[in-house]
Amino acid sequence: MRRRRPGDGDDRGAAELSDRSLRETFDAFPEAYDRARPTYPAAVFDDLASLARLGPGARVLEIGPGTGQATQPLAERGFRVTGIELGAGLAAVARRKLAAFPEVEIVNADFETWEAAEAGFDAVVAFTAFHWIDPELAFEKSARLLRRGGALAVVATSHVLPEEGDPFFVEVQEEYEAIAPSEANVPPPRPEDASDLRAEILASGFFGAVEVRRHSWDVTYTADEYIAVLETYSGHHAYGDKARELLNERIHRRISARPAGTVRKSYLATLHVAPRL
Repeated sequence: MRRRRPGDGDDRGAAELSDRSLRETFDAFPEAYDRARPTYPAAVFDDLASLARLGPGARVLEIGPGTGQATQPLAERGFRVTGIELGAGLAAVARRKLAAFPEVEIVNADFETWEAAEAGFDAVVAFTAFHWIDPELAFEKSARLLRRGGALAVVATSHVLPEEGDPFFVEVQEEYEAIAPSEANVPPPRPEDASDLRAEILASGFFGAVEVRRHSWDVTYTADEYIAVLETYSGHHAYGDKARELLNERIHRRISARPAGTVRKSYLATLHVAPRL
């Protein structure tokens, strides 16, 4: 049975749908997903390359590339990337975006059942996607696809609220309580309180010492832009159409009424890199 962990920004309401349904949510709007989802700071890729000891020409397998938000920076560093993407629409957008990189291949397949023609990858990477895979299979299969000494690199993305963060994310809980009362309606955690996957990776028995690096950044959104981001979250869709639309209306109105008409969202990317034993 799959275990859900926060990973795509807002998982409230996710228990109402199966994991498979949630995973396939993203493929219903690939173009909107590509426009709304933020990219990652360059420092994340710098740390990944350094910790995993990847140079130009390294063979990299990416789990769940989506529309290529992380794939392009990997390709720009000269890596040969094979991306395994479940959603046909997402895969099509990624192929179009990455057409200039002949060493990138996007495969429309389910990672759980896909098998590589040639294993021995230098790295298996996942950006905000690893939590969708059954942990037992995810670690075992990643290790099997790596060469000895190759690295697993997992980036978990969280919505956080630092001390100097935007108070909007405390205030907006009123809207969630009004539409979908739940104990989950709490502000995002502080960056220092966000958990990591170090213990879980080590407990799998397939990987050695885990290096962890954290990178935070802010993105400012207009009301329209923020609603577009919410619409890419599986947990937001799990509320159901009527509740989701009401939430969108109330949140949009709240942002539009602010003096600048914007909201500043704080993201945290937690990078984990561990060598295959």
